Amino acid sequence: MSYIYLYLNIFTIFFPLVLSFDKRVHFYTNWRYLFPAMAVTALCFIAWDMAFTQHGVWSFNPDYLVGLYIGNLPLEEVLFFITVPYACVFIYECLNTYIKREWLQPYAPAITWFLVVANLVIGIYFWGRWYTMLTCLLVPVLLVIYYWQFKYHKMGRFYLAYLVHLVPFLLVNGVLTALPVVLYSDAHNTGLRIGTIPAEDTMYSMLLLLMTIIVYEVLKQKAESPANKVTAALVN
Repeated sequence: MSYIYLYLNIFTIFFPLVLSFDKRVHFYTNWRYLFPAMAVTALCFIAWDMAFTQHGVWSFNPDYLVGLYIGNLPLEEVLFFITVPYACVFIYECLNTYIKREWLQPYAPAITWFLVVANLVIGIYFWGRWYTMLTCLLVPVLLVIYYWQFKYHKMGRFYLAYLVHLVPFLLVNGVLTALPVVLYSDAHNTGLRIGTIPAEDTMYSMLLLLMTIIVYEVLKQKAESPANKVTAALVN
């Protein structure tokens, strides 16, 4: 039982890692953009995680951990910020390759502003409940950053990847919260649950994916700019 969280991390990344060499997606060729994006996201979220763990917003059940810690975080929690972003961006790129129809792009502006307004209202209403407040106030910030950087370009693609990722998300987080491996203090959230999963986790997961995608797409955009292509050609 002490390896449950570790097994979940392995399960999360195993198939995306193996399938990264798929001939159509060839995801491995994007590692040079992905790994820096994951590093930026991991540093931000690990710092957040350490602070919330320190202040009792959530805690971890040692019965399901291997017992190795980085600061006050179990090793498995740190690995979570590697395995999950990798798997999510893999889903994003697979959908970009295999699904050409823009299912959600026409609705991207409406979805975006609904999320901005709804999260602002919830974050302010639950002011002082740290998990709800911080998560819901950060979602609009990152959505505005995305819009500032890319306008609505590929935002429909992001929302599609987010919806698809909810399936493995609910499975993995369902296990983590049902056993439970992660314990949440309801003093710091709304108390609303999807099964055993705090409702805020859906927006927390959006933040994790959104931050990674923003950095990832910025790095790709810079590498694919005409000036950089000319420089690369001259070097080669």
